[in-house]
Amino acid sequence: MILEQNGRFRADKIRFAGGAAVAPRPAQSASLTIIFTAAFCCLLLLAAFMGRLPLAFAGLYLVASVVAFVAYAIDKSAAQSRQWRIQENTLHMLALIGGWPGALLAQKTLRHKSRKEQFQTVFWLTVLLNCCAVGWLFTESGAAFIKPLIHS
Repeated sequence: MILEQNGRFRADKIRFAGGAAVAPRPAQSASLTIIFTAAFCCLLLLAAFMGRLPLAFAGLYLVASVVAFVAYAIDKSAAQSRQWRIQENTLHMLALIGGWPGALLAQKTLRHKSRKEQFQTVFWLTVLLNCCAVGWLFTESGAAFIKPLIHS
């Protein structure tokens, strides 16, 4: 066992009965996650200050991210105490509407829903769809759609 910086132990060399040692999975970089999330949030703020997006748009992401982070924390607590859980579809919907930065930070810091491959596939699809929608707002048709919201 190895003691990590956060005070938790993790298995280093696992050996199944009658089998060879299994190498640990490489740790995913939490710093890369933070950089990606921070870059996206800075892009939103920059677009808002340049008048390309309403400032409330960035506020929506902040609120949705806080709600998503709290939802992940509640779900992890419920999982540990074997209580009622938040549906995965609800977590995905929070990510899709703009809470994916908070959801991603929750996955990395709380270690919740970060290894379930099917969940991660759908999660990253919601991130991609959300980022594509934001990218569309910078196109000519997207700008025409958002312009009345900026000037109101």
